[in-house]
Parts: sequence; C-alpha cells; structure tokens
Amino acid sequence: MKLSYKKWSVKWTDALPIGNGRMGAMVFGGACEERLQLNEDTLWSGYKKDWNNPDAKTHLPEIRRLLKEERYNEATLLCKKTMGPYTQAYMPFGDLYIRFEHDGEISGYRRELDLETGVAQVSYSVNDVSYTREAFCSYPDQILALRLCASKTGMLDFKVDFTSQLQSWRIVGDGLITLKGIAPEVSEPNYRHKDDPIAFGDPENSPALRFQGRVKISCQGGEMNNADGKLHVSGADSAVLLISLATEYPYLGSSHKEAEEKMAAKIMQDLEAAASMPYEKLFDRHVNDHSALYSRVSLSLGGDGRFLDMDTDDRVRGFDGADTELVELLFHYGRYLLIASSRPGSKPANLQGIWNDNVRPPWSSNYTININTEMNYWPAEICGLQECHEPLLKFLKELSVNGSETAKINYGARGWTAHHNTDLWAHSAPVGAYGDGNPVWATWPMGGVWLSQHLWEHYSFGMDKVYLRDYAYPIMKEAALFCLDWLIPDGDGHLVTAPSTSPENTFVVDGETCSVSTASTMDLCLIWDLFTNCIEASDALGIDEGFRSELAEKRRLFLPLQIDGEGRLQEWSRDFIESDRRHRHVSHLFGLYPGRQLTIDETPSLVEAVRRSLEERGDDATGWAIGWRLCLWARLMDGDHALKVYHNLLRLVEDSESIKIRHGGVYGNLFDAHPPFQIDGNFAASAGLAEMLLQSHKGYIQLLPAMPENWKDGYFKGLRARGGFELNVNWKNGGLAGAKIISHAGGECRLFTNNKIQITKIEHCGAVVRYTEKNGIICFNTVKGGEYSLEAK
Repeated sequence: MKLSYKKWSVKWTDALPIGNGRMGAMVFGGACEERLQLNEDTLWSGYKKDWNNPDAKTHLPEIRRLLKEERYNEATLLCKKTMGPYTQAYMPFGDLYIRFEHDGEISGYRRELDLETGVAQVSYSVNDVSYTREAFCSYPDQILALRLCASKTGMLDFKVDFTSQLQSWRIVGDGLITLKGIAPEVSEPNYRHKDDPIAFGDPENSPALRFQGRVKISCQGGEMNNADGKLHVSGADSAVLLISLATEYPYLGSSHKEAEEKMAAKIMQDLEAAASMPYEKLFDRHVNDHSALYSRVSLSLGGDGRFLDMDTDDRVRGFDGADTELVELLFHYGRYLLIASSRPGSKPANLQGIWNDNVRPPWSSNYTININTEMNYWPAEICGLQECHEPLLKFLKELSVNGSETAKINYGARGWTAHHNTDLWAHSAPVGAYGDGNPVWATWPMGGVWLSQHLWEHYSFGMDKVYLRDYAYPIMKEAALFCLDWLIPDGDGHLVTAPSTSPENTFVVDGETCSVSTASTMDLCLIWDLFTNCIEASDALGIDEGFRSELAEKRRLFLPLQIDGEGRLQEWSRDFIESDRRHRHVSHLFGLYPGRQLTIDETPSLVEAVRRSLEERGDDATGWAIGWRLCLWARLMDGDHALKVYHNLLRLVEDSESIKIRHGGVYGNLFDAHPPFQIDGNFAASAGLAEMLLQSHKGYIQLLPAMPENWKDGYFKGLRARGGFELNVNWKNGGLAGAKIISHAGGECRLFTNNKIQITKIEHCGAVVRYTEKNGIICFNTVKGGEYSLEAK
C-alpha cells in the first residue's frame, strides 16, 4: 500500500501528504530542490466576533406567510435579510525550501508514500553518490522530521529557507530558523469578488492570530553557517531537520506578548525533546503510533500484483477495473488521510483535511456542514478509526454553545442550531455578508441536526454509556429542542419546517428560480434521524421518558415523504420542477444513507423511489458527490453499480482543470478532485467500499451486502459494526467462506443470513455456541472481549 512515482512533483496535487492531525506537510520530493508546504490546523484568518442577526427573527413570520401563500421567490429574497457574515478561511503556514548543490545528472529517481508507516521517501543518484531522504509527521512527539543522507562521506550540501505567504519575518542562527507572522483579519471567500479580499491589521494591535515556526538542523560531519537569511550546510554525511509549528489559538485570553512567549516555549520544548533522542527512536515512535491505527484494517480483493511497479498516476490513467489493488489503495488512502488530519487534540479535518497552500482557498477551506464535514467522518467508525472521530465530536460542544445564541437571537428558539458553514471560531449563523449570499445554501439551520448524528454513531459503534450520558446525549437533546421549536403545523395535521431548502438545489415556479419553500425532504429526514437517535439514547440511559414520548409523538406528525410523478423520491413538499435534474447534491436521499429511515425491508416503495432518483441524477458529478452516490448504491445492495461508481472516482484529473460539477476523480497523488481538491471524496471512497462489505444500520449485521460479481475471492479484517462488534471475513466464489466476530461490548449479536450467507456453526473458545434463527436473523449472546468463529457453507 504505497503511492510511488519515478518523477518528482511539480504541481501541489502531485506532492505527497503527511500529517499528525495538528501539523501537515505536502512533500514535493524534488531532486535539486525539496519543498515542504506546511500547515497548522489552528492557523485561520479572523477572530471571534458577533455573527448573529437579530433582524432575522423579525422577518421570520413574514417569510412563513409568503411561503404559505406560495410566493416562493419573494420568500427567497427576504431570506437574504436573515444572514450574518461569511466564515473565515484556513491559512497556509509556510514553505520550507531545501536547495541541494548537485553537480551531475540525476538517475534512478523514485519517491513514495508508505501508507502503513506514514513516511514519505525520496531516493536518487548523482554520479556515484546515492541520496535518500525521508519525512514524517510524528503525533507522539508533535514534530515534523526530515532526514537527508548521502552514501559517501561529505557529499551533502544544501541551503534551507523558510518563508510564508502571510505577513511574516524570520530570525536565522545557531542551527535554527524561526519564522514569526500574523494571519489576516479577513479573508473573503474565493467566490466573492472584491478589490481587497485579504486584509491584514497592524501587527502590534491586530486581533488576528499570531504564529511561529522553527526549524532545528543537526548534521553529521560538515559545517553549518547562515547567510542571506538562510542556513547553509556543506560537506555533511547526513542531516536531520526538526520542524515545530504553533499559533496563539490555544492561548487566547492571554495578551499577545504572553501568547508569543507560550508559543515559543512550547515549540522549543518539543524541539529539544525530539532532538534529545536518537533519530531512530523518533522514527520508531512515529511508525509504531501511526501503524497501530492503520493496521487495524486489512483488505484483499484478489489482485495479482501485476500493476504494482507502475507509477500511481499511470495506474489511475490506465485504470479499467482490472487493477483491484488500486481500489484497495484508494480505500486505505482515505483511512491514511483521516489518521494524518484528525487526531485527538487536533481540530476536525476541514474541506482539505489539513493541507492547503492558498491564502484564499476554495470555499475558504472551511467546515461545510451541509454534507462535506460529515462525509469526512463517514469512515471513522466502520473503518476502525474511532479515535480520529474525536476532534469533530469535541468541536460540537463549542459549536453547540455558540449555536444556542444563534437559535435564541435569530429564531427565538430553544436548543442550538448551525448553518451550512462554520470555521475555527465555531461560526453558527447563516453566512452571506448580510445579504450578499444565496439562500439556496445560507438558509439551512439543519447543521446541528446532521452533526448530532455523529455523536450517536460514535456511541452505537462503541456502546460507551458514560460517553452517551455525560457528553453526547445532552448535545443531541439540545439540537432536538431546536427542532421542536422550528417545526410548525401546516394546517392539515402535519408538522413542517419553514423556511426550508434542499441544500444548493433550486426549483422553478412560474418561470422564476426559487430555493426556499416548506418542508424539504432532507429537513424531515434529518429531524426524523435526530429524534429517533434521541429516543433510543434516552431509552438506553433510562432517562427523559416524557421527552422521549414527546419526540415520538411529534415524529408521528411529520409530513409524509412523497414520490413524485416520475416515481422518484420527491425533493420538496411539492412536486416542483427542479432547475438541474442531474444536480450534484442528493440531499433528499439522506434517509437511505447516512440515515436509516429508509430500508429495503421496511419502506420498499420509498427505497425504489430513491433508486429511481439516483438513476435520474446519474453516476457522474463532483468527486465528493460521486462518493455519496457510491454509499447510496451500497445501501441499495447493488454491488455492481456501486463498483461502477467507485471506478468513476479513479479517473485522473489534471490540476489545470477549473471548477467542474460533472466530472470528478483524483489527482496524481490520489487527492479527490471536485475539481478543485476537496478531501471529502477520499473519505467517502473508504466509507462506501466498507459499506459494500458490511452493514449494521438495521439492527443486525449484514455481511457482504453489496458484493460485486467480479470480486470472487477476498477478505477483510477489522471493520466494525454497530453494537460494539469487530469482524474478520473471507469469501470465495462470491459467498461467505468464514468469519470471526469480536465482541467489544458484550450483549446480543444479530446476524442476517441469506443464500450467500449460510452459517453452519458458531464457536467460542472451542465450544459450540447455541443460537436461534427467525426470519433469516441469527441471534446469539456474546461476552465482552469474546471471539466467535463462524463456519459457513
């Protein structure tokens, strides 16, 4: 499982990503010049400010009156008056350049990224000297390390420079380069046209974030000196560069002077601690930590290895479905990227994970919570990376606190709400510069509702009741309280939401394009999901019986989901004519995935309408939207169609291609291409393939539910199911050959069987386990920590 190339990267989307959740780097791997483009996850523009809009509450009755009168365009325009400011943007930290003094022709060049170790490596020769370098970003030591080696004594000569696109200055000397700077006070979204989109404040008084980075160089042999603001190394045998980055974000509340001192102390503490141990120990600590997470899951789809000597981008360029190991590589790459961009103590992975080189990145590289942030964490639980889910779950507490103010000020409601964008500052109001934005994305107070699903999913996979009681359920309950106040009667005995949008899609009424209506299908499915999760959570905890009953009663009154005149799941409460029949968003299909409201067993007609909707929307879209389609086809248990959609992700996109909404794929480094780069498609690729192999959302475990016809033989190890189970499964000729279930929580295990999944015996510690079978569901009791072997026909 390696990305490998026989040429160095020229474009950012050819470089190889490393990270430890908090710090990240893109490793270019040039022979004559190495570039590490650096990021730190708390370096954002802006500062905490008031984004709520008291006028929104005054306009709400009029918006609802217009909607009741079916004056949709007027309601859409009035929603502009409910907006707040735009979110701020995630910033690039800087670039570390290492220029080598090579006198001769480069030969034997190779670079690679080993997903199992999290190490990026480069090797080549000049004349009769072999040069190697390796880079990694250590989570246990919070250091980025780069080692440079030459095969002959005294043949390593290079210069080191440290720069930033932001306002910055540097200090060089004693084997150290220190970079100090300040982020902009404002970074306008890249889609907003302004003469001055980036605004820096006075460095002495600006409320914007300060940052610091330091590079410490140690050499074996040779000499080191500084000139022209760079460090020069000559005649060395090898060298190690240690890099530490920080911002003052953790020290907000202190003065800038105090924060600078604390930043400097933390940076030097990490550098000195790393420098005090042998490089080999630093390397081993990183590899052991990274591989402990990465190695939890393994997968084989029966490849024969014949494509492994090819460059990774050439494999994508020539992909025709035969290279099943490339399918495996993309699956594991998503897991690798989650480990590298989201670890306990870090901020959540944003639109680009942790890697960004633009001061005005696409869509501000923010947290887009009408799909993209949630998609980033779809593989976390099922793919055995539950710790990597923690940054998002922790962030929800902060967002819910801010969102409670937005709920009260903007809507006069209880609980908490968030809208389609947020940022480092946990922005919770509808964005749009008080009217510059478009209600099609801004008027959507369902962000807290969707994000709360992640709190429940973390519990349902891990079954930790202390976490559920003390942390998750209180946040979920507050999100549900907002929904109780947001729902209104429609006059016909049903509850609806108003104003309501189906994110980023529009409809046409009387020749006018509108986006705001009443009771979009997505709204109803999201609230159904939240209410259902809260009901089950309160039942599991044995609390809030009255609240549980209220949620159940309100859920019963929801406007029913409908099927339109063409047999599709209706996107809005009325059978409107959509502006784009092949729109990238499929928000109205949430109830099938990642929701659980719609299932083939219990709602067959609605699921068939979902299928018809997917067929109409088509298999092609932006990269992330292809990923959602993949997960939906897996839930439809159509493995061949799911694999077809997966293959759409494995198309090479050139970095020069501008924003497109009909042709996603991957870049040369396998980063997902919207285009441009968005990391959510990488995560959806991992989640979707896992969903093809294992499902557990219906109250029982389903093995190999969406197995493609040509995946005849294979296995997976370490995928997780709800209920606290971990599974190892192998199959032959498309049918189950055997399985092991590890019960991490104890309790009843329910397992679905059919003509492909026929269990003949279950054993635990060498003893046969008794089980019952009814309606194709096998049930047996497990003990915590028990391992259960399944034999199959």
